[in-house]
Amino acid sequence: MDYDAIVLGAGGAGLMAAATAGQAGARVLVLDHAAKAGKKILISGGGRCNFTNMDAGADCYLSENPHFAKSALSRYTQWDFIAMVDRHGIAWHEKTLGQLFCDGSARQIVAMLLDECARGGVEVRLSTELGEIAHRDGRYHVAGASAPNLVIATGGPSIPKMGATGVAYDIARQFGLDVVTPRPALVPMTLGPDDQAFRDIAGVSCPVTAQTGAASFREAALFTHRGLSGPAILQVSSYWSPGDPVSLNLVPDAGAALRDARRRMPRSHLKAALTEMLPTRLADVLAARIGFKRELGNTPDAELDRAALILTGLVFHPTGTEGYAKAEVTAGGISTRDLSSRTMEAAKVPGLYAIGEAVDVTGWLGGYNFQWAWSSAVAAGQAIAAGKA
Repeated sequence: MDYDAIVLGAGGAGLMAAATAGQAGARVLVLDHAAKAGKKILISGGGRCNFTNMDAGADCYLSENPHFAKSALSRYTQWDFIAMVDRHGIAWHEKTLGQLFCDGSARQIVAMLLDECARGGVEVRLSTELGEIAHRDGRYHVAGASAPNLVIATGGPSIPKMGATGVAYDIARQFGLDVVTPRPALVPMTLGPDDQAFRDIAGVSCPVTAQTGAASFREAALFTHRGLSGPAILQVSSYWSPGDPVSLNLVPDAGAALRDARRRMPRSHLKAALTEMLPTRLADVLAARIGFKRELGNTPDAELDRAALILTGLVFHPTGTEGYAKAEVTAGGISTRDLSSRTMEAAKVPGLYAIGEAVDVTGWLGGYNFQWAWSSAVAAGQAIAAGKA
């Protein structure tokens, strides 16, 4: 059967691109091997879908080309997507740091996207293996269908239990596009035996500023039986390279806080002071790590300063991450050097588009990656419809 565009992937980006092109008059087919559309949407945000962020902007994304995302994000913004959500009567609320969630269920977002596709006459074909993809006579041929436009919207390999694969990269390479080495992002980090004491306090969480290189984020960190997690850690994991240290600022004004504790409780020991600032189990580990035993009233400034350095810059050397199984997204992907930032079309392969997580654009935690999916999808869908016109 002949179409104007075939979209590979019935996730957020694929459905959005299909709806955009379909409602502008293009005949669109969406193909996915999964039995349900929007499977990653359904599990996101604890089942309530963190569908965008109030603060989404190009500076909140990683890419070999940090300017690439500007065009799409500026032409279809978070406010545009919020307007769609409102049109569909989906109630939502803002959590911390501009994160927007459905009041009800992530199923509402999937239903909205499928309704938008239906309005555009889009055909969505699930439980369909792609098989071989061919390009001849100016048309792409896949799963018994053909079209002059093909959209790669199959995401990355993060969360393989949901059926995620790296097929996007195989298709890109088939047509001569470069792929920036993919890696797990927004992912928990693992610690080795030297940090066993911190792994032994699994479940303890506290606000920190986590930093690796020039990247730093002020959010919560969580100690786990394997290492480090929590929003602050997931954020810096996207910027981390093997061998790099990760530091945690646990008590921002630790020097002043310790001197105040010495003045107020001179007969107490360091552990008592730390327990006022941090969860008890973490305070125990840090008191042992810092190591001095004397009462606070007998502790000189130099020792308090040494303790403050640890509290404001507790350094870990992660042994790795928990990999794609626990990664929320994939960093790297189809190189932006080969794509138009305005249309998401491959520069040297007419009619071939790549959008969403498949592309080397990775957002921060908190709805940014969904916004990239919506924005890049609209860019591609509009371009396809304009080409048909």
